[in-house]
Amino acid sequence: MLNWCMLRKLCLLSLGFILVIFQHHAIAQNKNKKQRKTIISTPRSELLYTDYSYIPEIKSVELYNSEKVQSFPVIHLGSGDELILKFDDLRADNRSFYYTLVHCDAEWKPSPLSPIDYFESFTEDRINDYKISFNTFQKYIHYELRIPNQTVKPKLSGNYLLKVYEDGDQERLLLTKRFFIINPKVRVNAIITQSSIVKERDKRQKVNFVIQHPGFIVQNPYQEIRAVVMQNERFDTQKMTNVPLFIRNDQLVYEDVKTNDFDGGNEFRRFDTRSLRFKSQTTENINQDSLYHIKLFADPVWNTPTYTSQFDENGNFYIINQDGSNENYDADYCWVYFTLLSTPPSENGNAYIVGKFNNYRKDEASKLIYDATNKLYYTKLLLKQGVTDYHYTWADNKGSIIDDNAFDGDFYETENSYQILVYYKQPGSRYEELISYTMLNSRK
Repeated sequence: MLNWCMLRKLCLLSLGFILVIFQHHAIAQNKNKKQRKTIISTPRSELLYTDYSYIPEIKSVELYNSEKVQSFPVIHLGSGDELILKFDDLRADNRSFYYTLVHCDAEWKPSPLSPIDYFESFTEDRINDYKISFNTFQKYIHYELRIPNQTVKPKLSGNYLLKVYEDGDQERLLLTKRFFIINPKVRVNAIITQSSIVKERDKRQKVNFVIQHPGFIVQNPYQEIRAVVMQNERFDTQKMTNVPLFIRNDQLVYEDVKTNDFDGGNEFRRFDTRSLRFKSQTTENINQDSLYHIKLFADPVWNTPTYTSQFDENGNFYIINQDGSNENYDADYCWVYFTLLSTPPSENGNAYIVGKFNNYRKDEASKLIYDATNKLYYTKLLLKQGVTDYHYTWADNKGSIIDDNAFDGDFYETENSYQILVYYKQPGSRYEELISYTMLNSRK
């Protein structure tokens, strides 16, 4: 039999062994906690019926018809047309993103319809196509989506707002994008001329068009028909009219002197970061630490009496990586440094850098800083590799344009693209149909 001393020693040894195991287990748990990254959910945001990224980590948002990269986001109802949505999340976390669609009127207000009225399938779905960035300094996850699809398929024409949100919570918004579904019922003939206002003829472009509707009954065009004209796909400068100048047999004529008169503007400025190994024509130098830093040559003011022709993409941007194999997930992000050699055009206002790359948003992120000593504006933006058009504009603190071409000038000769959208609201109907889409160019 064990005496008391031996029994006491065995108990102490067993207790010490248990304490050692417990200590090792606690250390392992603390180590796992340190290694486990805390994922913070996307904050709740108020829905805006416009193209918008709700958190700064959502970058490089594209939505276009699959037939052509960065084309106008319009498809035909009931056809095999597809839209492609692409975007990056710089948080690079494993997250769950969902999407849905909202039917809107011509003014981008929600239609008084329930989802069951404009969906012929489910109302939302999860985005399952994503890839982690490869061989990039800036880590991100690239997401893609094609619509319509078997899960989410709209059945009415008109304006639609695409919403992307986190964890099925429609208030935790990531982005919204506008697009169009057309059911053609009328034809539009259009031309671009110089302004009918004599003193503006060298600066402005005017869009005249005729809606031809043989076989399509329009009882009251002032209440049933609305037309929207856009320049270079810009929502912030679009013009809407519902008053034709003449009403003829099967024709609505929109040729009023002051209607659809646009600033000619100037060609967009552009820079090229397709390769980070070699400097492009607009690049002064390239540096690299944790990320690449691209300093562009300073931009002069183009507000001169004489127009100079140069190639641009009418405000578009294209994600391209000549150093890699797939720009969707191996194109890197760079800090791009801009300088505008100009003094303030007026006492009140701010200079902003805009383009399709930031949805022409005039906010704190796109506002330039003024250096009074050197009489110049400057800023930097985190952008993905590619070719990007940009434009400097003068606006107030709320983003309302004061002078869109204060730094670039206005010229009738400028090459611009125009989009004409015709909406029809049948008497007694609760929504507006999109019955025509036409695109034309001032040079063609």
